[in-house]
Order: sequence, then C-alpha cells, then structure tokens
Amino acid sequence: MTQSATAPDFVQNPYTFYDSARAAGPLVMWDDYAMPAAMSHDLVSTLFKNRKFGREVPPEMAPAIPEHVKDFYAVEAHSMLELEPPRHTRLRSLVLRAFTSRSIAALEEGIAALCHQLIDRFPTGEFDLLPAYCTEVPVITIARLLGVPDDMAPQFLNWSNDMVKMYTAGRTHADEVAANTAARDFTAYLTDYINERRKTPSDDLISRLIAAEEEGEKLSTEELITTCVLLLNAGHEATVHTMGNGIKALLETGLRPEWMTQEGIDQTVEEILRFDPPLHMFTRYAYEDIEVAGHTFKRGDQIALMLGAANRDPAGWDNPNTFDPTRPIKTNTAFGGGLHFCVGAPLARLELKIALPILFERCPDLALADKPQYANAYHFHGLEQLMVTT
Repeated sequence: MTQSATAPDFVQNPYTFYDSARAAGPLVMWDDYAMPAAMSHDLVSTLFKNRKFGREVPPEMAPAIPEHVKDFYAVEAHSMLELEPPRHTRLRSLVLRAFTSRSIAALEEGIAALCHQLIDRFPTGEFDLLPAYCTEVPVITIARLLGVPDDMAPQFLNWSNDMVKMYTAGRTHADEVAANTAARDFTAYLTDYINERRKTPSDDLISRLIAAEEEGEKLSTEELITTCVLLLNAGHEATVHTMGNGIKALLETGLRPEWMTQEGIDQTVEEILRFDPPLHMFTRYAYEDIEVAGHTFKRGDQIALMLGAANRDPAGWDNPNTFDPTRPIKTNTAFGGGLHFCVGAPLARLELKIALPILFERCPDLALADKPQYANAYHFHGLEQLMVTT
C-alpha cells in the first residue's frame, strides 16, 4: 500500500485508506513507512500483548544520535513509553503508585470548577474552542496533579507542542532543533522544581515520586525528570485531541441530551475514543525471528500498530464508520494495550466525563461556525482549530 501521511486528503480523513488497506488483509506493507502495518482490531490487540515485540530498540541496532537532538533523546532515554522490562516495570510501578484512584478522584471537583471558569471567559461571536477549552482543561489538570503552578501551563504547552513534533510525519530540521531546545529548557525547569520539592514536599505527584526515590526504589533524578516530562506531555496532548475530535463528532452528528447524562456519558466517551482516536500509529520492534500473519519478522524489524484502523474494523463493530454513542462498550485500542497501556487513561476519561456535560449544559446552543480542519501532524490526529458559536 502507498499513502503519504502528509497528503491533504489523508490528513482530513485517514479512514478511507485504512478501509482499503484492511480489505487487503490484516497486515499490509505500508511503503511510505517501509514497514508492515497491522490494520485489524484482532491483530493490533494481539500484538500489543505479544512480548516478542516491544518499544525499545535492540541495543545492537541503536542508531547514532545527531548532536542537534541530543538533549531531546537524553530525556527519551529514560521514558517508560520507550522502555521494556525491567526498567519499564520499575518506572510504571512508581507512577501507578502515585496515580492512585484516590489522587485522580480528588481532582474531580477542581476539574468541574475549572470548566465553569473557562466557559465564563468564552468570548462572544465566533471563537476557537480548542485554546479556549479543550487545551486548558487537560494541561491545567495535569499541572495541578504534578503540583506545578497553573501559571506555568502556557509554557508547558509550548514545550510540549515543540517536543511532540518529533513524532510527526514530515518533521523538519527546524522542528528537531525546537524540540531539542524545549527538552533542554523543560529539563532545567523541572530540575530546579524537583530540588525545591525535595526541601518542601507537598501532596502532589512530584513529591510522591521523590519520596519513592528516597525509599530505595532507585528512581534516578534523570528518570524522575523524564517521567514528569512524559506525564505533562502525554497527560494533556491526547486529551486535547480527543476532546476536540469528540465535540466535532457530537456537533456534526446532532447532540442528543441522553448522551450527556450520568447513565450515557460512559458510552459517549468510549465511542469518541473509538471513532476518532488521538493517536493513530504505534510502532514496535521484533525481538526475535517470528512469523505474523504470513510475514516473517527478523530481530530489529519494525511493525506499525494502526490504532485508528483497528477502531474502525467492521469485524469488531457494526457500521464502524458511524458515530453512535449508544453502542455497548467494547474495548478499543485508543489507549494502547499490554504493558504499555496508558497509565493516564482513568484521568483522561474523568476529564472527558466532566468537561463534555458541563460544556453542553452551559452552552446548549453550541454550534460549529466553520468546517473543522485536522492538523497535519500524523501520527497524531487532532484538529488545528474548532470554530464555534454559543
């Protein structure tokens, strides 16, 4: 299969390509990425759990890192998103210990208050809902969870936006330099902030991670910094896209009041995640020679797990290209799977379950003011703007 990930028609609607690729088989060769791509829900779900594939590049195949991106990859080197056991196990265990259901539930009242505050500041006439609401809710929430000041949220957003461009198709040298600068500045800020928290701990995620480090869990300062960077970046990036994509789908479909009720919101959120997920591709390396769907992988070969394609598989859902919040809840791949299942999934779901009903209750006449356009940022999938009126 041949399909540029930066082609305008693909950027706006990748699902047509996914449908044609999936029809050719569960595993296809995507020439533009020079790797096989798993397109079916069953195969993607199976590969997430197959320990013969993983995120970490085999050490003998690790590429040389260019000088102009060394600061960025110094952060990535300690990211649990890019690691496998045993390092991944230790990092994830520490984060999950801090990401308790109690700490997440404690954010609920603050998230609701924040939503109301943001809506109170909506301008009159047409405006872009992304910066006014969809971005602010998750970035301020994750900042509060970590314990960093709300007024740093715009700076975190800028650093994050620069860093995640390293994962987009068609990134430029200038993008790489900007990502490296952001990683260096982000690291410097967190180093100072962590040193402050060591002296004056508080009831926040950073303080709990520091405490775990000091109790012999062997979380290094570099791992602590990288974990905070990962949580700040991943903790809002996907939720911003999901909220924007979901509001677009709801408004284009025609919102029904029962979708926002206490009984209906869980199904609505899961359908949003299935129908138009924020991340469409995750890659894995083969750790040994193995045959999958008729293709033989050698150690070090890569495979693309196509989350967006898996979530629209007709073998998994009836009329998968139809947005239907009344569907029974069934596991989709929006948050990944296996060892790397998103640790922030409960927080993301909570934010959506709070922010969407409040938005539509406060703004019952919310309507699209222009046709939403997706950003050219694959393998992310999110809107570049969402112009609305209230």
